Amino acid sequence: MANMLYPLWKQALLSASTNSRIDSSSGTTPRAAFIDTGTYTTVQGTRDTHDFYNDLSGVYPATRATGAALNNRTVTNGTFDADDVTFSAFSNSSVSVEAIVIYIDDASADSTSRLVALLDQNITGIPFTPSGSDVTIQWNASGIFTL
Repeated sequence: MANMLYPLWKQALLSASTNSRIDSSSGTTPRAAFIDTGTYTTVQGTRDTHDFYNDLSGVYPATRATGAALNNRTVTNGTFDADDVTFSAFSNSSVSVEAIVIYIDDASADSTSRLVALLDQNITGIPFTPSGSDVTIQWNASGIFTL
């Protein structure tokens, strides 16, 4: 698998759909969650049809409202960035974390919280097996992703 922006987010962004903006003035909260790719569909064609948090499987935390918030977001020259995130006391030794999903939590429901990106390349500390300790995700110094 490789880092990807969800095609349906790009489509929503280009058509100015509700809950497609990720910048700090959007009034929504972009969040990050862990993905166990062993239980999440890894076939590209299938992922291309995923648009909201409820399409995910193998995601931790299981509910969108408890993912790690991406604070101090910036968008500069098409590059999205935010502060590093920490998942406190993350434990679930029955899973393996191989990726991170970024989504826009619109504070309504999993079925309206838009998927933005699936990241599994160039992220320090990924993959790992949760052990109950804090897990800090350090984003690339050049930003999280670029359009």
